[in-house]
Amino acid sequence: MSFSEILIFIGILIIMLVGLTGVFLPIIPGVPLIFGGALLYGVLSGFKKITVNLIFIFAGLTVFSFIIDYLANYLGVKKMGGGGTGAIGAVIGLIIGIFFGLVGIVILPFLFAVLFELIAGKKGIPALKAGSGAFLGLLFGGLIKFILGCTMIGIFVWRVLF
Repeated sequence: MSFSEILIFIGILIIMLVGLTGVFLPIIPGVPLIFGGALLYGVLSGFKKITVNLIFIFAGLTVFSFIIDYLANYLGVKKMGGGGTGAIGAVIGLIIGIFFGLVGIVILPFLFAVLFELIAGKKGIPALKAGSGAFLGLLFGGLIKFILGCTMIGIFVWRVLF
């Protein structure tokens, strides 16, 4: 590797690591930033080591990370005994929460799941269990996105260095 290639690699790796922190900090677009770093490296290097096929795989993983975010919230509510309305409330809370940072992403899915369950006729504890499911879904979704991000970074490093 030439000196300029090393600098580009280090720069892209820094972008990807910032993206990895975005899995937990909602103001940073986590997995999409990791994907963007890989795409940028591919473009700058002529897609020699980071191929177009790998970029498509990373794009698929990035889309999957969005889907898992919403699905984990939905299924978390359902698993804790919440109904469809609570699950929809959790997803709406997550979407709105994105605009309010970490606090919004953690609290609003819980609150909206509880609120929607109360509106649907559930009382006290069952509605709170649905909200707890939204929180657990958020944690599970974050874990899956972290694993996806680490996998993408690991594949990137392996392909570039070996």
